[in-house]
Amino acid sequence: MEPLRSGGRIPDYGLDQTEQFLPASDAKKLQKKRISFRAIMTIGLPTALAIIALVTGLLVWHFHYRYNGRVRKLFSGYLTISSQTFSDAYENSNTTEYKELASKVSKQLKGIYGQVRLLSKNHVGSNKIMDIYTCLYLGLGLKLFCLLGSVKTSHHAHGNQTDIIRSPGFPDSTYLPNLYTEWQIRADPEHRIRLEFDVLDLEKDCRNDFIKVYDSLAPSEKQVIVEKCGYRLPDEKLVFISSGNVMLVTLVTNEEKNFPGFRAFYFQIPAKIQDCGGRLTGIRGTFTSPGYPSHYPPQTDCVWNIEVPSGKHIKVKFDKFVICYFMNCFRICGEKPPKTVYTIKSNQATVRFHSDLSYVSEGFSAEFEAFEPTNPCPGSFQCDNDLCVSPNLQCDGYNDCGDMSDERGCTCNETQIKCKNGFCKPSFWRCDGVNDCGDNTDEENCGNCKAQEFRCRNSRCIPTQKQCNGYNDCGDGSDESQCEKSVHCSALTYKCKNNQCISKLNPMCDGETDCADGSDEAECKCGIKPYKSSRIVGGKDSKDGEWPWQVSLHMKTQGHVCGASVISNRWLVTAAHSVQDNEKFKQPDQWEVYLGLLNQGETSKSTLKHVKRIISHPLYDHLSYDNDIALMELDSPVTLSQNIWPVCLPEATHDFPAGKSVWITGWGKLREEVGKSYAVASVLQKAEVRIINSTVCRKLMDDGITPRMICAGVLSGGVDACQGDSGGPMTSTESNGRMFLAGVVSWGDGCGRRNRPGIYTRVTEYRSWIREMTGV
Repeated sequence: MEPLRSGGRIPDYGLDQTEQFLPASDAKKLQKKRISFRAIMTIGLPTALAIIALVTGLLVWHFHYRYNGRVRKLFSGYLTISSQTFSDAYENSNTTEYKELASKVSKQLKGIYGQVRLLSKNHVGSNKIMDIYTCLYLGLGLKLFCLLGSVKTSHHAHGNQTDIIRSPGFPDSTYLPNLYTEWQIRADPEHRIRLEFDVLDLEKDCRNDFIKVYDSLAPSEKQVIVEKCGYRLPDEKLVFISSGNVMLVTLVTNEEKNFPGFRAFYFQIPAKIQDCGGRLTGIRGTFTSPGYPSHYPPQTDCVWNIEVPSGKHIKVKFDKFVICYFMNCFRICGEKPPKTVYTIKSNQATVRFHSDLSYVSEGFSAEFEAFEPTNPCPGSFQCDNDLCVSPNLQCDGYNDCGDMSDERGCTCNETQIKCKNGFCKPSFWRCDGVNDCGDNTDEENCGNCKAQEFRCRNSRCIPTQKQCNGYNDCGDGSDESQCEKSVHCSALTYKCKNNQCISKLNPMCDGETDCADGSDEAECKCGIKPYKSSRIVGGKDSKDGEWPWQVSLHMKTQGHVCGASVISNRWLVTAAHSVQDNEKFKQPDQWEVYLGLLNQGETSKSTLKHVKRIISHPLYDHLSYDNDIALMELDSPVTLSQNIWPVCLPEATHDFPAGKSVWITGWGKLREEVGKSYAVASVLQKAEVRIINSTVCRKLMDDGITPRMICAGVLSGGVDACQGDSGGPMTSTESNGRMFLAGVVSWGDGCGRRNRPGIYTRVTEYRSWIREMTGV
C-alpha cells in the first residue's frame, strides 16, 4: 500500500475523520476497502466540563487479512472533544481528571458503537483517551495492532523557553521513506503555541511528501492550519500560531526521493492576541492582521473602528493582502496586488477580520488616511484605484499606480515607443526580449525570421533544418541548446567527463542525468541552503543561513570592505577591483574572511579565516572594470555547514536570459550619499532584480559594457547594489531550487538610479579559468 497522501478524506459523519493509507508489511496479504457508516452522533459532555479540545484516537481503517481461510478486520480512527483547554493532568492516567474524562469518553464511545451493528459486535473498549491512535482487539483473535511505520512524540512548551522539533535524521541524513511521524505540542493553559520553520526542504510534489500543521492534537482535516512541501523560499516566513494551547505537526513520506527534511522552533505565547482590533483616529494610521507578517491564527475575529475628522472621507490602502475579511459592505478575500486602495465615503469605517478553523495565510498590512472629498489627491495624480502618485510619474512608461491608469491616454514623445494598445514605453526597451508593451509591439520588427527559419538568441536566422544538426550554426549555440541528443563538441556545448558533449540547455545539476557517465549530476552539492534549504539599496534584512555562500571581507583594523562567494571549502570568488585597486589590498595577510555571518556586529558568532593567496584575472582592466574577477584561497579548509555552503558555478553554456529574476546580497551602503561618510549595513541585505538585455544595457550605460559583463536591476530605480557590495554574489535560482552564481558585483552609475542598472562580471565567461586555477 502507499503511505498517507495529501488531501485524503472520508465523508464526515458527525466526527472529524481522516483517511490515511499506511505501508503494509505484506502487500499481498493486506488489502483495504472502504465501509460506509451511518451518521455518528456528536459527542456531548456535561456543562461542568464544557465541551473538550482534547484529541483521542480512532482513524477509520479496515483490512482484509487472510489467514487459515478466515477474514480478520481492524477499525480505528479518532474523535474530537472540542471547546476544552488541554491540561497536563490529562497526560497522567493516575490523576482524578484523567479518570473522570476517560470514564465519560468510554461511555460516549460505547453509545456511539452501539448504534453501528458491525462495530458494536467487535468493539472491546478503550481507556487511553490521550492516544491519538487507539489500538483495539477486534474480532476473531486478532493481535493488538497499531500504525505501521509511524512515530509519535509529545512536547510541552514552558515559560519563555524555545524548543526544536525536526524531521528524523535531520541534519545528518535525509528522512526515511514510507514514514508517518507526528509531533504533539502542548502549552500551558491561557497560552498559544508559536511554531516557526527555519528549514524546509521536502519533495516538491505534495502528493508524495508533505508536512501538515493542525490546530488540534489529532489530524482533523477541519483544523489544518497549513500544508507544505518543497523548499522554503528565501523571503518566505513560515510562522504559525495556534488558536488554543495545542498543536500537531505531521510528516508523511513515500518511498522515493527523500530530502533533508525540516527544522522548526516552538514556544508559547499569551493567549491574548495583540493588535487585534481597536479604535483608530486621526488623519492617518496603520493596522495589520494578527501576527503579521507571520500567518494569522485560526478562529480569530478582530474589529477596527476608524474615525477621521468630520467632513473628510477615508482611504484604506493595503500594502500586502492575502486574507479573507469584511469591511463595511465590501467582502474581500484571496490575494490582491500591492497598493490596493478602497475608498469609504464617510468619516467612519469599520474593518472586520475573520479567520475560520483551517488554512491560514500571511494576512494584510494596511494604512488609512483622511482626505477631502473634493480634492482626493492634492498636488498629485489620482489613479483609478484612488492611489495618489507624483505627477512626474504620469506617462513615464512605468506602472506606478498598479492599475496602469497613470499610463493611459498619454502622448508618446520622441524617447518612447508607442505601443499599439496606446501605452508609451521607454525606447531602450525595444527588442530586449521582454514584452513590455503587453501586446508585443516593442518586440516586433526585431530581425524576425522568415517562415522555415529558426531565430537564434543573438537574432541571427538560420534554416530550420540546421537546428539540432550537431553544429553551432547560430554562433551562440542556441540552435543546439534544446536538443535531447549528443552533439559535436564546441565552446558552447556542455562536455561530460567521458568527453561526450550535450546540447541541452543548462544540463548541469538540473535533476536529470544527461551524460552517459552521470557527470552532469555528480558534483551538485552546491547552491542549496543545505538544512534550511556595495549595501543593497531597496532591499530587506536576510535571515540566518539564508545565503550560506555569502562572505564578508574585512581589512584588518578597517572592517567590512567587500563581499565574496564560497565556491568550495577552500576557495572564494570576488571582484578583482576589491583586491587590486589599492596596494594594501593586494596583500593576502591584510585580509580577514568572515563566513556564515549575518550581522556585522556579531562577527564572533561567525567563522573567521585568513587568506593564503589571491589570484586576480590577468586581463583585469581597472579603468573599464573588464574581467573584474578574482579568487581567494583560504589558509585552511572551512567546515561546511548550514551557514556555510558553496554556490553552484555555471558552465560556459549556461543561459541567464533577459527578464529573469535574480538575487543580490551584501552589507554595502543603504543608499547613495554623495559626500557623506561610507557606512555599511549591519544586517546582510537582499534584493530581487531582473537581468537586463545587453543591447538595452549598452544604450543605458553609454556603451561601457563588454561581453564579459551582465546587467541587472530595476529600471524604475530604488533597488541596486552599492559601495561595500562589490565582489558579492548575484545568484539565480535554477531547476531543483539550486542557486547558481550568475554574476559578481562590479560597478554602476550611482546606486538605485532610474534607468541605471548594476553591472556584474559574467561568471560563465570564466568557468574554465576558475577550474584551471582552483580545480573546482
